Amino acid sequence: MENLQESWTMAFRWMDLSDWLAYRAIGDDTRSLCSTVCKWTYLGHAHMQQVDEKDSRNMEACGWDDDFWEEIGLGDLIDGHHAKIATDRMIGRSVAFPGHPLGSGLTPDAAKELGLRAGTPVGTSLIDAHAGGVGVMESVAVPDPEAKSMTRKLFAIAWFLSVGLLLAIWLYLAANCSFQVSGAHFCQSPNLCLMSLISSMVPEYWLTEGGQSATGALLDYIIENHVASPRLANRAASQNISVFELLNKILESMVQDLNSPFLAALTEDIHVLPDFHGNRSPIADPKAKGVVCGLTLDTSEKQLALLYLATVQGIGYGTRHIVEHCNAHGH
Repeated sequence: MENLQESWTMAFRWMDLSDWLAYRAIGDDTRSLCSTVCKWTYLGHAHMQQVDEKDSRNMEACGWDDDFWEEIGLGDLIDGHHAKIATDRMIGRSVAFPGHPLGSGLTPDAAKELGLRAGTPVGTSLIDAHAGGVGVMESVAVPDPEAKSMTRKLFAIAWFLSVGLLLAIWLYLAANCSFQVSGAHFCQSPNLCLMSLISSMVPEYWLTEGGQSATGALLDYIIENHVASPRLANRAASQNISVFELLNKILESMVQDLNSPFLAALTEDIHVLPDFHGNRSPIADPKAKGVVCGLTLDTSEKQLALLYLATVQGIGYGTRHIVEHCNAHGH
């Protein structure tokens, strides 16, 4: 808005991508509680106070915090009953549970573009990690009677960039939330910087979300900026395997060559703090910095393999940090 005022003024409607795709498919701009609560600071707990599960689509959007929009200089989004960001009460637009059926399904034009039948059902959207959470909700690695409850599952969702994980998101569902409402925009437990969101994935369930800012992207950075990276890439290509597979082979051979008791012990003298892109959870510090401890003048492929392993371990410890904080605060 500050840098492109003319473009901002000309905008007719602002939509999250997932809601835009539903709108393109149906011609209905009903928003999802998933996208509005998670991305647009919508107050899901205020919305739930008037919930009617049988007719949630027609619920008036009552969860916008006008004081917040005014405070950050976006007061114009309040105009027309927040018409630019979600609703127009005159034509019945609303905010609905994720997966709520929209309209009469795919329009003929959208069906033709997608190669599907007109009328194919379309529901209100789920954003990236939350859609992944629904996808793995019923997966159980080991039979466990207690695991039947959604509230005893931790979901790990990751994005992919090339063959590395780009971003890791950790999701946890709770039937009710004992957290205090922090400010006006999301729920947060004391000393635990993880968002807690109502009905953003499963209606009437709280979702606690934490994430790591860089995982696969960090591995790419570590590998590609090492002097041995070009040689390693050429070797991997000649063997028709990925760089990661070659690094793993090098590490396995080092375990034998150095008579190491186990693979993780190879990095006893090199450590990586993986906050190269800040810390999303649980510290919530965008200014946090990464650290590599234990560097030498060694520029070999073996040294790169050790640095790669230490980075993987650092990412793993970041995950452990999130899980331990969840456990320490009631999860």
